[in-house]
Amino acid sequence: MSLISHQVGATAELLDGGATIPFIARYRKEVTGSLDETAITTIRNRLNQLRELDARRESIIKSLNERGQLTEELKHKIVQAETKAILEDIYLPYRPKRRTRATMAREKGLEPLAELIFSQDPAIDPSDEAKAFIDESKGIESAEAALAGAKDIIAEWVNEEQTARARIRELFSKKGSFRAKVVQGKETEGCKYENYFDWQEPVATAPSHRVLAMRRGAREGFLRLQVTAPEEQALRILEGLFVKGRSVSSAQVKEAVLDSYKRLLSPSMETEILAATKQQADQEAIRVFAENLRQLLLAPPLGQKNVLAIDPGFRTGCKVVCLDRQSQLTHSDVIYPHRSEKLAASDVSKMTSLCERFDVEAIAIGNGTASRETEAFIRDITFSRDIPVIMVNESGASVYSASKIAREEFPNEDVTIRGAVSIGRRLMDPLAELVKIDPKSIGVGQYQHDVDQSLLKQRLDDVVISCVNSVGVEVNTASKQLLRYVSGLGPQLAQNIIDYRSESGPFESRQELKKVPRLGAKAFEQAVGFLRIRDAINPLDSSAVHPESYHIVDAMAADVGCSVAYLVKDKSLRMKVRLQDYVSNTVGLPTLNDIMQELAKPGRDPRKQFEMFSFAEAVKTIEDLEVGMRLPGIVTNITAFGVFVDIGVHHDGLVHISQLADHYVKDPADIVGVHQRVTVTVLDVDLARERISLSMKDGGT
Repeated sequence: MSLISHQVGATAELLDGGATIPFIARYRKEVTGSLDETAITTIRNRLNQLRELDARRESIIKSLNERGQLTEELKHKIVQAETKAILEDIYLPYRPKRRTRATMAREKGLEPLAELIFSQDPAIDPSDEAKAFIDESKGIESAEAALAGAKDIIAEWVNEEQTARARIRELFSKKGSFRAKVVQGKETEGCKYENYFDWQEPVATAPSHRVLAMRRGAREGFLRLQVTAPEEQALRILEGLFVKGRSVSSAQVKEAVLDSYKRLLSPSMETEILAATKQQADQEAIRVFAENLRQLLLAPPLGQKNVLAIDPGFRTGCKVVCLDRQSQLTHSDVIYPHRSEKLAASDVSKMTSLCERFDVEAIAIGNGTASRETEAFIRDITFSRDIPVIMVNESGASVYSASKIAREEFPNEDVTIRGAVSIGRRLMDPLAELVKIDPKSIGVGQYQHDVDQSLLKQRLDDVVISCVNSVGVEVNTASKQLLRYVSGLGPQLAQNIIDYRSESGPFESRQELKKVPRLGAKAFEQAVGFLRIRDAINPLDSSAVHPESYHIVDAMAADVGCSVAYLVKDKSLRMKVRLQDYVSNTVGLPTLNDIMQELAKPGRDPRKQFEMFSFAEAVKTIEDLEVGMRLPGIVTNITAFGVFVDIGVHHDGLVHISQLADHYVKDPADIVGVHQRVTVTVLDVDLARERISLSMKDGGT
């Protein structure tokens, strides 16, 4: 990503002024040079990192100053440190320490001996020099004991030397290896980690999913995980830095270097590399999760239709709800098509009656237990008109149904009815429904419980905010959960909008939003462009044109001799507009082009058109699968190692990354997206472990 200084400075100023990322990307293009959300997010994250680094820098300077250890040279080094690792290396020799072997040696007065040995003067015999430090009262009973203490001090110097740490860190990063071993006696209990019972691979190339898998196995007590580097190379590096010549003193320094590496440096670097690779693996896993979530949130909506939704079940029956075109619950019921033929016959009559009574335009069926059997039952019914039957991924519906949000929406309904409502609404508008569920419960992540939870939350919140604002929100029908993600709002202002709407009726214009309690000028500026008012008097109120630009559209309409409404309706009138005529010091062609695109399709939905989909009728359970079958499926999750596909048998199959295409694939997301329709070939079926291997090669997409 190529950025220039004025873009970074302008973006930082906007962010510090309280502007949101969607607002900056959409409405401040002239200020930032048309940076998109990705670039703006990168700037925000880097600013946060640098500010954290500066805070740590100031803390270190303060600590050194208070202890009288700060010199101008040391301060200069600290100020110039570009990374946290370098900063901590500089601070390490001055950091307050717990009692170490070197500390105790210093307390015994052995530092002068260490300095003599470390000078490596050929004329010095360390054993002779050590005799002068024998002092039984201090616990130094022999020359050998004095030498041992002196070498402990030298080992600590080696460990704390900045260049040495940097070189060994580089060695561990470039040539280090992960080594995983099974904990003896845990072979059976930890069988899911069998691949790592005796595993080794380079740190530099280990993929994120394997790093996280090994760490999880170690955390659960089934694996021992180490990071090692070539010891001979490490010692050559250190001896090159610290050992001078071949004197007797040099031999003592060499021994201290070996001890330092094994006892101090190597464990320290192992800890650092484990932390660094964990951070990298977290970032990759979070990236995959975020991209999957984005695709799921932006899945095509069915739109405003009367929907009958079914949450399938065998023993307890299938919960049925009817939703109107505004997604409001109008009826709930239960059918038992899988208990007996007599009940099934009665349920056929009930279903045809409900579809007529509520003018049902689509039937949504959750893809959980009994879904394919319920689908077959519904498809066998002869309705008075053609009603599409659509399978809906119900991941997270049970989480929603038991949530506080669901209880507030449906205080008089039980969890089963709420779950069925969620299935129906997810078909009508996936984004509006999924924002009510914790993204981690939607089922599109990879090791989401193992990664940095604060980083994961921020990234997923960024995705939800981006999706909500790119689609836009109808302010008169949106839920509180949807409104809270609108740029500049949040939970309290979202609730205030709901309360105002309930008390005063639907908003008739965007300007009326200024009457909402606590929705001040800043929040209005940030939010209003992303809020829509359908059928408003001013047609721009249902568009993404910001009110701050209404005067520009008014001028365009006046210049071509029509009203704004006619300018929106008539393409030939818009063709007469010369954008260059409206360029000013604050408004440039990027904004003007956005305005013209919006006038062509006011409030356009960026999501794709909904397409009908159905699974293979003859395949309903995993037992029905045969190797070689070609089946339709829907991508449910993308990971670093492959893609999971729902083929309608209650168990998602895995398309390993090697089976995604006939050519090499680095990132599965380059090939497919979540919710994408694909065709797959069955490679293998493991009934015992309920695992299905699939391929998308040879035109599978």
